[in-house]
Amino acid sequence: MDTLVRLPLLLLLTGLSSASMILPAAVALAEQQYHDARSFFYAAIVGIVVTTLIAIAMATRQHHRTASRQLSALMLAFVLLPAIFAVPFHEAVRTTTFLNAFFEMVSSFTTTGATLFEPARLSSSEHLWRAQVGWMGGLLMWVAAAAILAPLTLGGFEITARGEPGQSVDAGAARRDMSDPAQRMMVSARTLVPIYAGLTLALWIMLMVAGDTPLVAISHAMSAMATSGISPVGGPSGAASGLAGEMILFCFLFFALSRLTFSSDTGAAFRPRLKDDPEFRMGLVLAGLVPLLLFLRHWIAAFDIGTEQNWLQGLGALWGSVFTALSFLSTTGFVSQHWAAAQGWSGLPTPGLILMGLAIVGGGVATTAGGVKLLRIYALYLAGKRELERLVHPHSIGRNGALARRMRRQGAFIAWVFFMLFAMSIAVFSLIFSLFNIDFENAMVLTIAGLTNCGPLIPFAAEVPVNLVQLGPGAKLVLAGAMVLGRLELMAIIVLLTPDIWRD
Repeated sequence: MDTLVRLPLLLLLTGLSSASMILPAAVALAEQQYHDARSFFYAAIVGIVVTTLIAIAMATRQHHRTASRQLSALMLAFVLLPAIFAVPFHEAVRTTTFLNAFFEMVSSFTTTGATLFEPARLSSSEHLWRAQVGWMGGLLMWVAAAAILAPLTLGGFEITARGEPGQSVDAGAARRDMSDPAQRMMVSARTLVPIYAGLTLALWIMLMVAGDTPLVAISHAMSAMATSGISPVGGPSGAASGLAGEMILFCFLFFALSRLTFSSDTGAAFRPRLKDDPEFRMGLVLAGLVPLLLFLRHWIAAFDIGTEQNWLQGLGALWGSVFTALSFLSTTGFVSQHWAAAQGWSGLPTPGLILMGLAIVGGGVATTAGGVKLLRIYALYLAGKRELERLVHPHSIGRNGALARRMRRQGAFIAWVFFMLFAMSIAVFSLIFSLFNIDFENAMVLTIAGLTNCGPLIPFAAEVPVNLVQLGPGAKLVLAGAMVLGRLELMAIIVLLTPDIWRD
């Protein structure tokens, strides 16, 4: 274990990624798909050998183990590891370019889930590899949030921490946390990996009991925990488990609303109970309010076509709205098989703008969800509420507790800064996509899907979705860059590139 701690983070991740290729190789071998088995097995052996040789060569060297170096390694991991993942995938598929394979792996590893391949085009081992890469990307973000982002007060922790972004919080525990980030990374991994793997295993078993095949069940289990939305059958609508499978997945999507649903190891100054957690409560409100408004809209429209008394179809439409709303709020992007029932019941389509808005809000801080994050939205809500109170009572004093006072002051300001950076990123990427002759609607959808790591927005949010396969190399690389930027967040990259700005 001490040897692993001494290894550079990027080298350790490369070795683990190479070893993980054994699983799809074994699946391909069991199904007698020998070409796929050789592709993954040879890539695994080469990766393990090369990583081991580099580790031996660097064993006696001293490494600078600072939090900023770990953040740099994390950023490089989301750029370099997909290229390693793409090697066996490209060799196994055979009928695609390496750029397409690289794009697919970036999409999977950032838990975006946008795909260039029809489900029937890929084999079982290739589908498993996509889901597995997304699962590993989600696990990396769970661990990195506690070991890297929390000590640097980034990734949403800047809302409640006392320090500035890129700096440790006050003296004491925070400095001990940042004294050896590699050790902290290992401690966080020992805590979180069993939880993450155990939840995935439980979900896999439940989906198989509900009727899914082992491949579909494990893919959906990995995708739900990583919020990647990757599926070998096009989502729950194509799964054999049906409504039972959707209900099981629905329960596990709540882990993306708040980190308190699975852990509290980030050393935050405030640790409310789950029922008092502002992220979880706001997520529940949005997951309930948006489907209710959609249901009322479709119910009113159903009077015009005489189907308002078809309550069975109406209940199906309500469930489809509830499941899909929570799925896009968590940036998973699974669509219920009853989602289309609402349109059939009322004759009205559901505006894609609603799905885009849910994805922009996103899930909880330090979860696998993308988007702006619920805690930042809550901080802006508290600040706005307080300003409205002061319009009526200019000399009033807030009584919402220390956490609320913190978020009303510095936290709200930093949340607004992040929101403006996010808005500017949307404008810049939309403009870049327009240079590739992509219309405004699809340029906006591609941008938001990339920055929120919610790839399923692409086929469902636009009236006439863009075909990703027909995009040129430049547009694919830009979209891949948006995915990486959305996963790491622009503020973290700014802190990494310009650390002096954030120092006193």
